[in-house]
Amino acid sequence: QVQLVESGGGLVQAGGSLRLSCAASGRTFRNYAMGWFRQTPGKEREFVAAINWSGDSTRYADSVKGRFTISRDNAESTLYLRMNELKPEDTAVYYCAADLRWRTYALTFVPEAYSQWGQGTQVTVSS
Repeated sequence: QVQLVESGGGLVQAGGSLRLSCAASGRTFRNYAMGWFRQTPGKEREFVAAINWSGDSTRYADSVKGRFTISRDNAESTLYLRMNELKPEDTAVYYCAADLRWRTYALTFVPEAYSQWGQGTQVTVSS
């Protein structure tokens, strides 16, 4: 297992920025693709972004492309999500997740492919 703990959420005005972090411990972080998802009450968990194990390939949902950047620091076992130009519709609980298939190059947007999840961090964007 790999344990994941998100941080960095909060309240921000529309047009502002936040950086989320996801600290990993346990199994070797550097071998796994990672993803960010978000969820609002009454809705299914939504894919936001994913990054492969080495950090040289990324994938984004159309709704965040050009505004959000996913990155990772394998030496620090930390995943990041930089969010710029935030909009009220970005308001959600944000979760990081690990795809525990060893060194897979697949960057899937399907939540079921991710085996380990953090507890989530709330992001609220006011208009």
